Amino acid sequence: MSLIVQKYGGTSMGSPERIREVARRVQRFVNEGHQLVVVPSAMSGETNRLLGIAKEINPDAEPRELDVIASTGEQVSIGLLAIALQKLGVKAKSYTGWQVAIKTDSAFTKARILGIDEANVRRDLAAGHVVIVAGFQGIDDAGNITTLGRGGSDTTGVAMAAALAADECQIYTDVDGVYTTDPRIVPDARRLETITFEEMLELASLGSKVLQIRSVEFAGKYKVKLRVLSSFTDVNSTDMGTLITFEEDETMEQAIISGIAFNRDEAKLSVLGVPDKPGIAVGILGPIAEANIDVDMIIQNSSTEGLTDFSFTVHRNEFKRAREILEGKVKPAIGARAVVGDERIAKVSLVGIGMRTHAGIASKMFGALARERINIQMISTSEIKTSVVVDEKYMELAVRVLHREFELDKEPTQEKMKP
Repeated sequence: MSLIVQKYGGTSMGSPERIREVARRVQRFVNEGHQLVVVPSAMSGETNRLLGIAKEINPDAEPRELDVIASTGEQVSIGLLAIALQKLGVKAKSYTGWQVAIKTDSAFTKARILGIDEANVRRDLAAGHVVIVAGFQGIDDAGNITTLGRGGSDTTGVAMAAALAADECQIYTDVDGVYTTDPRIVPDARRLETITFEEMLELASLGSKVLQIRSVEFAGKYKVKLRVLSSFTDVNSTDMGTLITFEEDETMEQAIISGIAFNRDEAKLSVLGVPDKPGIAVGILGPIAEANIDVDMIIQNSSTEGLTDFSFTVHRNEFKRAREILEGKVKPAIGARAVVGDERIAKVSLVGIGMRTHAGIASKMFGALARERINIQMISTSEIKTSVVVDEKYMELAVRVLHREFELDKEPTQEKMKP
């Protein structure tokens, strides 16, 4: 008998029939002798609906009250799923985040989990109940309801698995695993049977929407075994989805590149004619950091006559605010010539642990893009990742070209990675 935590996304909980389908899937695992903790999201679109009403009433609503409102979506889901399971004759009990209790800090709308008191959950599991825990929410030291930010139900699921030392955390969504890239762009994209936490973390941070990045970070920190599956397969399906595991725990098949991620949500800002002297980078990025704007890729051109150009990328939603800071504060303070920006860029990234031991990956990537006349504007690399910024209109072409160049539609060779 295993202890399994299952998380179901909003599309999985999107209608009464979908909820009954989730209940039948949970019943199957109970009948196989497993203990189950289930973490459902709000019904698809419900959180947006609730927050939309709040913003309509008061566009400047306090974050504390927004959390009170947003948390009710998951509260409805856990009650409905408990009722569906009871209808099938399965003992089930629902818990809100604060009834567990999932303890968080007080950063409303984006709280972080500090700890979990799992005693109530363990007691009910021992009594033979399926325990249903509301995702996305918790409680702070002052007794306030908090929410974990978008995608927070993934984090709740992983955190519950860590607190209970579960055998596995299964993330059920509308896709049946992790693919080499988005099948909507590359129909030949291949589903991966396994992927390392390092690779999944990079893919999540670079734009892959399969898992929320905080949940992957949490799983890596606490060594929680994750599996991504589809809730739209038959309830009796034996499909194993994609296992996200630890490189040192598995004998992995040789794969230089595991996947290609892309992100349309970035924008580029360039400060031109910057004096090339020590401290200039902090003079530019310091005010950006003070405004709590995250910077991604950074490039500084070679100096000409004591001047240089400094470019960086931010999330597209932060582009206007970041540009205003550069124009209003940074440019006059450092004596820059101009500030220019581009909101029509995209980032395309290769990810794979095999890059550590294979030279020439970046040059092969650049060559493939050059043959298609796709200009590279910025480059960023790490041990297992190479990212480039290109014009947004070439993003899908770049993904298809690279997927073909690295033969990601084919199964990896049977040569095993050396320990």
